[in-house]
Parts: sequence; structure tokens; C-alpha cells
Amino acid sequence: MPDFLEERISGLVRMGASYGDDYAVDIVQTAGGQEYRSLVHPFPVRRFDVSYLLDTEKTYNELQALYHRAHGRFAGFRVRCVDEYSTNGRIGEPTAFDNPLAVVSAGVYQLSKRYGLDKPAGAAGYPLRNIKKPVAGSALLSIGATAIRSADWSLDTTTGRVTFAADQTAAVTAITKAAQAVLTIGTHPLVVGQSVHVGGVAGMTQINGLRALVTAIGATTITLAINSTAFDAYVSGGAVHTRPQSGEVVSGGCEFDFPVRFNTSLPIGQDFPGHRVVDGVELIELLNP
Repeated sequence: MPDFLEERISGLVRMGASYGDDYAVDIVQTAGGQEYRSLVHPFPVRRFDVSYLLDTEKTYNELQALYHRAHGRFAGFRVRCVDEYSTNGRIGEPTAFDNPLAVVSAGVYQLSKRYGLDKPAGAAGYPLRNIKKPVAGSALLSIGATAIRSADWSLDTTTGRVTFAADQTAAVTAITKAAQAVLTIGTHPLVVGQSVHVGGVAGMTQINGLRALVTAIGATTITLAINSTAFDAYVSGGAVHTRPQSGEVVSGGCEFDFPVRFNTSLPIGQDFPGHRVVDGVELIELLNP
């Protein structure tokens, strides 16, 4: 796989640039004029056309240096599109509930962004952009309706993959009926602010499958933001888990850059001293940076 430079070319896609998304579609036309189309994959590929004035020596040097560090078309790099850099709409503040994440492996998920969600999808489903280059410090995660504190997961900003911390689990031996349920689980490492999933309980079955924040702790108990007053009485069994469990949806949001490479040479013309023109430089998004 070609090299990737983990750097952003600042201001490149700002003024005098255009862009558009395209999809890989195989089209076969018969002698009778009928078309047969197949979607190769559901991932849009963005192309940027950069043509603007380099009116400072710094901008000129920055662009030319990047082109050479990338060895032209060989290596990729980051570009921030000022019209779209968020999973919340185009430029909205990211939230922990923006888009469901795909499962990569146990406890590992891929940040992504879906498009066209305002109306029902066609037969091919909703288009999907895997976020491979999230901006450090911008990501937020949730499991179901519960936001998850950042201490319980880590993000690889070079791949967009989220890894949850090792599962902290404990057996339940009692649950109170209260505005905030108190679970007896023995000695435990849980702290206030963590979220846990409850399952396998007999008797108080209404609590099974619920996830909630820990609001208080004792030496052998945790208090959860679950109103259990109307639930059946606890009988036996059950366990709590911090990691996502089967059937739970992990969602997330972030700001992101586009991973791209040069798709043309770098033609630089000079109008007059100190003013250079870049005309027709194409950048193409990389699906496997």
C-alpha cells in the first residue's frame, strides 16, 4: 500500500476550488439501447479541482513541498473541506449520536457517515463514507441512547477505528426497586460516569437489555439512572458489562479530513513576481489510505 503523510494542507481547498462526489458504477448498454447498471461499492469518492492564486511565498512553498514529499501521485495526505468536515450534517457540531458505527471486530468499530437519510433509501441502501482521518479530540461516542465517556474508548486517528476498553463485568446478586436502581455486584472497579449494560436477570426482567450511567457507587453496589419502581421484584442472576453487548448500537460523530492524493502534476504559472497561479490540479479521495 502506498505511503500516507499524516499532515493537512491548510487552506488548499478554500478559495478557487471545486469538488464533487462520484460513485463506481458499471454500465453495460445492449445493442437495443437498454442499460444494465451495477453498483461496484456504496462509497462515494470525492474529487477536488484546485485552481487559485498563490499570492504568498508561504503558500507557494507549502504546496510545492507537499507535492514533492508525496512524490506526486504516490503518497496521500489530508485535506479539510470547508463545506463538509462534520458527521453532523456538513459543518454542524458533532454529537455522540450522528451515525451508527460498523463492527470491525470484537470491541472495535469504524467511524462513518451516511448520506441521504432524510428520505427512504433505494435498493442499494444508503451511501456510506468511512471516516478514515478523524480530527484528534473531536470524536464523541454513544451506545444506544447513552453517551460514553472518552476514558472508556480510544481512537486511532490514522484509521478512524474506535476500540473500547476491556470489558468490566460483575455478577448481580440484588436489585432494589427505586427511582434509581441500586445493584449489588460485589467488589468492583466501576466509577461514577461509566455506563453499564444489564442482562440475564430473573424476576425483574424489565431491566434486561437496558444501559445506563452509574450515578453513585458503594463498596459492593452501584446506582444506575434506571427507574425500577414499576418493575417486578428481583429474583436472581444477572450481570453488568461496560463493553457494547449483542444488539446494542454504537454511534458516534467527529470532525474529519478527506484522505487524498494528487491525481495530476503540479502546473504552476507566474503572472508577475510574487503571484503564481495553480491551474487544474486534481485531488482524489482515497478509500484505503
